[in-house]
Amino acid sequence: MQIQSRSTSKARGCIPQFRLLPALCFLLFFISPLLFPQTPAPAAQTQADNNSAEIVSHEETTTFKVNVNLVLVRVVVRDSKGKPIGNLHKEDFQLFDNRKPQVITQFSAEQPGTQVAAMQEAHKPDNPATPSQPAPPPAIPERYIAYVFDDVHIDFGDLAQVRQAAERHMKTLRATDRAAIFSTSGQTMLDFTDDHARLRDALLHLQPVPISRGGPASMNDCFRVSYYMADLIENKQDPQALQIAAQDALQCEFNSDTRFLSAAAQMAESTARQVLDQGDHESHVTLTVLNDIVRRMSTLPGQRSMVLVSPGFLTPQLEFEYGQAIDRAVRAQVTIGALDARGLYVPGFDISRPAAPSQASQVLHQQYDMQEAAANSDILAILADGTGGVFFQNNNDYDEGFRRTASTPEYSYVLGFSPQNLKLDGRFHSLKVSLKEPQKYEIQARRGYFAPRHAADPAQQAKQEIEDAVFSQEEVHGLPVELHTQFFKSTDVDAKLTVLAHIDVRRLHLRKADGRNNDQLTVVSALFSGNGNLVQGMEKTITMHIKDETLEKKLNSGITLKTSFDVKPGSYFVRLVVRDSEAQLLSAENDAVRIP
Repeated sequence: MQIQSRSTSKARGCIPQFRLLPALCFLLFFISPLLFPQTPAPAAQTQADNNSAEIVSHEETTTFKVNVNLVLVRVVVRDSKGKPIGNLHKEDFQLFDNRKPQVITQFSAEQPGTQVAAMQEAHKPDNPATPSQPAPPPAIPERYIAYVFDDVHIDFGDLAQVRQAAERHMKTLRATDRAAIFSTSGQTMLDFTDDHARLRDALLHLQPVPISRGGPASMNDCFRVSYYMADLIENKQDPQALQIAAQDALQCEFNSDTRFLSAAAQMAESTARQVLDQGDHESHVTLTVLNDIVRRMSTLPGQRSMVLVSPGFLTPQLEFEYGQAIDRAVRAQVTIGALDARGLYVPGFDISRPAAPSQASQVLHQQYDMQEAAANSDILAILADGTGGVFFQNNNDYDEGFRRTASTPEYSYVLGFSPQNLKLDGRFHSLKVSLKEPQKYEIQARRGYFAPRHAADPAQQAKQEIEDAVFSQEEVHGLPVELHTQFFKSTDVDAKLTVLAHIDVRRLHLRKADGRNNDQLTVVSALFSGNGNLVQGMEKTITMHIKDETLEKKLNSGITLKTSFDVKPGSYFVRLVVRDSEAQLLSAENDAVRIP
């Protein structure tokens, strides 16, 4: 049998030494009735507690106050050499919503990765060489990188080049890095790992998987309508694009017989609708996958970045979907870097496409191809700008591209504001961030956001607030909390890990009612594997109805809670989050444990 214990604590009023992830535990708390079974108290005891006890533990959830209209904007400021600036403050920024100045109500300056390094330093033994000292905690993964290959839109030649560069790049990953490989088609999926052999194998299985193979755009070797032209015809009602498509149809299908001009126009419109539906579906699938990956990464305990490898794609009337991806990424502190898989791209004659029926048509199609090439890359720039990532384009040095897009800026800022008199009409609001003192700095920030379409009920607002908290690594220490972990090995393959939380409740803002001092605490303990995957979680809600005559004694003694997990040998990561319902004070503690 082996027993080993560890403890970490924060003194009242001390400065936090590392960045935490309390937001995840709020999500676990919200869905805990489904994920985390608890043992209810006997009915008689519960009834007695409700009537007379001063501190009651039960399973009811708490709804917190929310700010549903909070808009977050991640900002990266670089000097003339491209180096991020990290010494700016809230007062240095100006933020405009549809050209109207806004009051910045939330501000944080962030330096990714520092929380993990600080935590590892905090857990170092004073003298590692002393035999009596317990073994140091396991190394915690510092960085998670999701490599997302857009196999829906990419062609084989481009994929072959970026795949080779990706393999070389992944050999440079550090021991504390965890990488995952996803494809937008869903055909290739490898969750976060440090196994380089599995990463290489996943790369080798990548291949183009267009959702729409062939179809109306290529059903004739002569007549074609591109996705870009289809958008112009159907969504933008562009008469020139329709005229070109109709003339092509007339020449290819009706031998230029002008008697069939009306039929040719109908064929052009019908084909444009089908092409648009196909293209919209592919773009929708791609954005949905990106949203799902960001959601997956939001639960990881470290620096998070995504590398989107894509030739780009159009997103007509899908602005809300990519805006949602940016919102979720900003809240989850996921940086999206984008690598244009086309490299140094020069639009022109494409042998894979059918020749236009006439020289004049060929010239016009080439113009549209050039416009489409530029439009395809817009979404990559928007995703990178909105999340603080790097957009690498017009360059065949894919090795440098992966190096830059996989990195996160050394410094960034998150500005939050609540739009006044916001109309729930779903319209786009342009955003602009500037510095009050003019300097030769480059500012990277999201271009705008979409207003909600309807007001959420209080339950939905609370759920959204909890979800927003999950997508944040903000450091919060409102309550002094002491965390102890201890494990007991009953056999070589079985162990019980105990998490003890002692909460100093003297800083609670108790509400006086009916001669009692009232508050409610939600305490969440979550256990993660060494790779950051959730193993198990437990939540407890503590309701306090403390009498005046016993208040001082209760406050001085604090509250101690115990949670146990059945585990196997391995490396684990423990998170503890405590929050009260009155003042919404929050504290969180993390600890690393290795079960030998």
